[in-house]
Amino acid sequence: MSTVELTKENFDEIVSGNDFVLIDFWAEWCGPCKQFGPVFERSSEKHGDLLFAKVNTEKQPELAAAFDIRSIPTLMIVRQNIAVFAQPGALPEAALEDVIGQARTLDMGEVRASVAEAQEQQAQNGGGEQAQGA
Repeated sequence: MSTVELTKENFDEIVSGNDFVLIDFWAEWCGPCKQFGPVFERSSEKHGDLLFAKVNTEKQPELAAAFDIRSIPTLMIVRQNIAVFAQPGALPEAALEDVIGQARTLDMGEVRASVAEAQEQQAQNGGGEQAQGA
């Protein structure tokens, strides 16, 4: 399976419409990105059940900014609309396969519960700080 180009126009539709998305943030001028590109493409051929997508950070600066991408290449894995992995650097093929395997075995019920707990705690902390400042 080939990779899909993500843009600010199609990002939400593509990511929310797929349970498991691997995103490569890259740029044409980036040497490590050029090294990682073929590794990412080969992996997409091995895992036809997953969606592999690329974001050209030069053409899509809003997406890069939205995800606070400071170094490229950066690999991000989104499962069920939750970013479960993000790491800058060109991964070797074996490491990419390992990360995919780990992401596949995540218990998304636990992940959602953890995210909800963190959001609740953040809301309580944010609310407490506002009350103290008032």
